Amino acid sequence: MGNTQDRSENIKRVTPKGLLRRYMRDRKGVAAIEFAMLAFPFFLLLFAILESCIAFAAQQLVANATDDIARQVRTGQLKQADLVDGKLQTIICDRISFLVSAGCPGLEVDLGAYASFEEASRVRIKWTPNGDLDTSEFRIDPGGPLSPVMLRVFYRWPVITDIMRKRMSNLPDGKALLFAANTWRNEPFD
Repeated sequence: MGNTQDRSENIKRVTPKGLLRRYMRDRKGVAAIEFAMLAFPFFLLLFAILESCIAFAAQQLVANATDDIARQVRTGQLKQADLVDGKLQTIICDRISFLVSAGCPGLEVDLGAYASFEEASRVRIKWTPNGDLDTSEFRIDPGGPLSPVMLRVFYRWPVITDIMRKRMSNLPDGKALLFAANTWRNEPFD
């Protein structure tokens, strides 16, 4: 009996300050704790870089397709008869299909001839009351020889990672609007 009484006298009372001191001295598992603390910011940065790079590549793809189609309309290779029944959207979709979903959902095209470049410069992007792109006035009119023409191509790009969706999206459905435009005067084709 005396033996158990001696042990209880030797046991120190555990205080929160003592536990903290003991925790600070112990070095087991430090690497795991440090990794756990740094993993979230690291992966957040990694996803942000990847998401931004893929969206930038898609933006460049849309811009290149816009420039190519603009050249074909400017030189008269594509005329009004060639662009009926969504043919222009199909041509653009074929050029950007490398990075977008099949059928290019979210692709919007506005091709219009104007009386002057000043009139074309007054054309603005319009938004619906809920903050989406208003396509009600979009048209397909490549114009005739020597007419000023503007091609605007929009694509609703889906933001892949949920973490980045709030920061990168500019549309109400969590997508980012990619945009490219080209303005020119048609050549004197027949």
